[in-house]
Amino acid sequence: MANEKMFDTFTLPNGVILKNRIMMAPMTNYAAEENGEVSEAELAYYAERSGGVGAVITACANVTADGQGFPNEFGAERDELVPSLKRLATTIQDQGAKAILQIFHAGRMAPPELVGGQTVSASAVAPEREGAMTPRALEAEEVDAIIEAFGQATRRAMEAGFDGVEIHGANTYLIQQFVSPHSNRRDDKWGGSLEKRLAFPLAVVDAVEAVAKQDPSFIVGYRFSPEEVENPGITLDDTMQLVDALAKKDLDYLHVSVMDFFAGSIRDQNETRSPISLVQERVGQHVPVIGVGSLHTPEEVERSLEVVPLVALGRELIMEPKWVEKVEAGDTASIRTELDPSAQAELVVPDALWQGITSRPGWFPIKQTTK
Repeated sequence: MANEKMFDTFTLPNGVILKNRIMMAPMTNYAAEENGEVSEAELAYYAERSGGVGAVITACANVTADGQGFPNEFGAERDELVPSLKRLATTIQDQGAKAILQIFHAGRMAPPELVGGQTVSASAVAPEREGAMTPRALEAEEVDAIIEAFGQATRRAMEAGFDGVEIHGANTYLIQQFVSPHSNRRDDKWGGSLEKRLAFPLAVVDAVEAVAKQDPSFIVGYRFSPEEVENPGITLDDTMQLVDALAKKDLDYLHVSVMDFFAGSIRDQNETRSPISLVQERVGQHVPVIGVGSLHTPEEVERSLEVVPLVALGRELIMEPKWVEKVEAGDTASIRTELDPSAQAELVVPDALWQGITSRPGWFPIKQTTK
């Protein structure tokens, strides 16, 4: 079978067996209820996509009220949301996939109107985007409280029956903001040298693992972006120090967030090797690495699995919810590679996500229909 590797089982460091090497990447869908509960539209969306993959990493769930990053985002910041989260976990697991809740704090990237009008971050440095608010620098006791909130969100995920959590340290959100010399200008124990800038993410990992160890089969992963375009910003050298430290923790995987699995550095044009491959070379023998980014065809996925043991698919599973099942059945000819503007109901995509997709040119290949 040409696609043999992707359908091999994989055993995580904690002993949990994934039925194959394909995971659903975490993607925001803007479809939760206003109170932070998971909606029926989201449950249908996840049910449609959870049958083939070995695991589903959900959209991000905020760990504090001031950490919400998107409108209509489901939350994990209070105990009242546990029954809602349980419905999500069960929906995914009923289709045969492991359910992993991604937990995060948006920091300075939060829309101000969702967080009481004022964003927060490591330091009072605005993101480099037009109209961005300058965040308020977190006080030391607030930093401690957020670390504890990650632990409490993990407890709620366990109570809801999730198989694990993914700590979202990528995509410019709060954990990455502490790592970055652009957003972290602190002069206390949480900032200054690279070692001090890494203290916050490592403290979050420790808080999550302290809770997770109550169940040895509970999965804990960590997602990160290997570079930033800002100057000063996170470099590949910085990231190698981060992954060295993460590899010493009891993590079950590291998830590298890039747009193109095989592309080189976004900061250094002379570095043509994929950051994913560099991470794998650095720590892959200590902790499993998940790769992601523009892996559209079975051939591209198989090629990526020559580099890392696990891959995540994102946009591919929006366009084609049955991507894995079709590849396994040898029906690759019917895999959708473009988004049909008339197929929202068939693809089971919530309204707000569909509107976001179809209003952003270039985000998805759009099928051209003739009348």
